[in-house]
Amino acid sequence: MTFTDIQHEGWISRLPAAWRPYAVLMRLDRPVGWWLLLLPGWWGIMLSAGGMGGMRLSDGVLMAVFWGGAIIMRGAGCVINDLWDRQIDARVTRTQGRPLASGVVSVRQALIFLLVLLTMGALILLSLPMISIWLGLLSLLLIIVYPLMKRITWWPQAFLGITFNMGVLIGGAAVVGHLTLPLCLLYMGAVFWTLGYDTIYAHQDIEDDAVVGVKSTARLFQGHSRWWVSFFYGLSALLIFSSALLVGAKPLSWACLMLCFLHLFWQVWRWSPAHPGNCLSVFKSNRDYGLLIFLCLCVIGFS
Repeated sequence: MTFTDIQHEGWISRLPAAWRPYAVLMRLDRPVGWWLLLLPGWWGIMLSAGGMGGMRLSDGVLMAVFWGGAIIMRGAGCVINDLWDRQIDARVTRTQGRPLASGVVSVRQALIFLLVLLTMGALILLSLPMISIWLGLLSLLLIIVYPLMKRITWWPQAFLGITFNMGVLIGGAAVVGHLTLPLCLLYMGAVFWTLGYDTIYAHQDIEDDAVVGVKSTARLFQGHSRWWVSFFYGLSALLIFSSALLVGAKPLSWACLMLCFLHLFWQVWRWSPAHPGNCLSVFKSNRDYGLLIFLCLCVIGFS
């Protein structure tokens, strides 16, 4: 049976026919992507605020702004990715049904749609402090060049981590007006988290990627992927815990974080690299992990 992660049913199927390809192009049928983009931003906001006890009304508004921005910019990133990869996607089982790869959406239509999304994203970005605007512009540059990484390096998952978690810095800096050491440690923790979960995700395509010449950490690590993912997750946990300690996290937050980190090693335990469906399921569980870390950061100031 052909494996694909594109959802053809659900609420997407109830949209007007002309809208459906664009919803799929944005991956709105797979919300885990925008959750994984949004949650690091929420982490940064909560860490810089010092937990729920330090939150201001403006910080709550910022979180709502990030929610909308994550959906829009994740969609824009998917369009950019599919424009770069449309010929490769047409040769990979899991992705050959994507709108650009299948020809349902033309390149011209995708470019117009991308312009609309980027305009909406720019309006959101301009509502933030200047340091966050500059960081946002840097993240846009990273989004544009990310699809090239799988062609030139075995570590595109690392570049995705650098790109996908800029929200930590953008959100945290929007709260305090500058970058801090705890914020930078949290960002690095998020980068290694992404490096781990995207290696798991990449195992879905390992055979097709070898045929078309796409590089990935899944192909690089081969039979050692489980050990590498464990290492990345362990390093991520250490960095996230260190960032919380530096902002004065109390024992309640320590205990919550330790329980959260068990989730990462539960992922490694239940992961079956040779089974695409299992890889996708384990990958998706990272939304729950991200939410748990967010809740831990909410109680930083509570003893």
